[in-house]
Amino acid sequence: MAGAVAGELTREAAHAADAADPLAGLRARFVIDEDGPLYVDGNSLGRLPRATGDAQAALTREWGERLVRGWDDWIALPETVGDELAAAALGARPGEVAVCDSVTVNLFKLAAAAIEARPGARTLVADRADFPTDRYVLEGLAARHGLELRWAVPEEAGAACAPGDVALACFSHVDYRTGAVADMPAVTAAIHAGGALALWDLSHAVGAVAIELEAAGVDLAVGCTYKYLCAGPGAPAFLYVRSAHQATVRSPIQGWFGAADQFAMGPGYVPREGIARFLAGTPPIAGLVAVREGTALVAEAGIAAVAAKGRALTDLAVALHDAWLAPLGFALGSPRDAGRRGAHVALRHPRAWAVCRALIERAGVIPDFRGPDVVRLGFPALSTRFVDVWDAMERLRALVAAGEHERVDTAPRRVT
Repeated sequence: MAGAVAGELTREAAHAADAADPLAGLRARFVIDEDGPLYVDGNSLGRLPRATGDAQAALTREWGERLVRGWDDWIALPETVGDELAAAALGARPGEVAVCDSVTVNLFKLAAAAIEARPGARTLVADRADFPTDRYVLEGLAARHGLELRWAVPEEAGAACAPGDVALACFSHVDYRTGAVADMPAVTAAIHAGGALALWDLSHAVGAVAIELEAAGVDLAVGCTYKYLCAGPGAPAFLYVRSAHQATVRSPIQGWFGAADQFAMGPGYVPREGIARFLAGTPPIAGLVAVREGTALVAEAGIAAVAAKGRALTDLAVALHDAWLAPLGFALGSPRDAGRRGAHVALRHPRAWAVCRALIERAGVIPDFRGPDVVRLGFPALSTRFVDVWDAMERLRALVAAGEHERVDTAPRRVT
């Protein structure tokens, strides 16, 4: 598919690719205003699945009719939905994933647990260019425990993880700015060679690229669900703890949902067995229902097909960048090898913020900006057409060629 479009770079070729797309029918399963703007945001918020509205309405009726009795069924959802997510998109075994809390809270829980499990190690390893919440959490834990925080990119994990010195190395599977995909099995093996635990942030990967946590030997992982899993704003995150570690790592947040006899209300904390010991407070049931619907769509499509279409969509964007945008001062900020690229593309431009504002205000395209110079375009496979990619890139070319980005208000905004 990508080769055919890349060979012609015409809108007709993009339409032909859509006609041949085995996932094309899934677009109708989302709420989409076909007369509205092209939505190519870097997927900080995925589109709303139609089934989610129905599921939320059913939950509301159940709440009204059953009241507290509904908890007989709701109480196990963090683990039940975790198992569904593990099978659909994570390559993990039952009992290794729980859907709960936020990425920040889950990262804190797992990183703190890893530090406690490696009492002799005095160093943490992380990527200085990683997503801010990852860096902030690790900086705080390093300061709290008097540890060194050593900066390294994933490819340097072997050199950074000196044997016996490192408790934990934390990296992102897909880089949030560039879309670069780290070699999870190789990096995890390098971390293990130094005796450290490997913690992966899957936020920009889950539901977009194939992940095999079990096969890669990953110890710990976290991720969000409001991007490619389309679970909605503020949807709960998830955490993964490999079965072999569940008896030896301990959550630093001892909440009642992680207690062995939850309703005994006993005087002392004894953790539950398995992944449930990493639960803390009362779970958001509406959020869990939304995660379940988004996960079901990924399961129906098959993560291999989703990842393949993501590569093809971004291949088209890269080809159009080279033909149309490079002559206008853009530079590709994502890997050219589709196998090393997630489902978004970074386009670098010295006036990137102005370009983003012009796309939104003057071209009917919703991208997002990542400082200092990235126009980030996300192409979730379940709802994006090849013609959407073509149209978004054509509108981008036209507005920059016309200088429209020089005529917008570039005042800073909180949300970019």
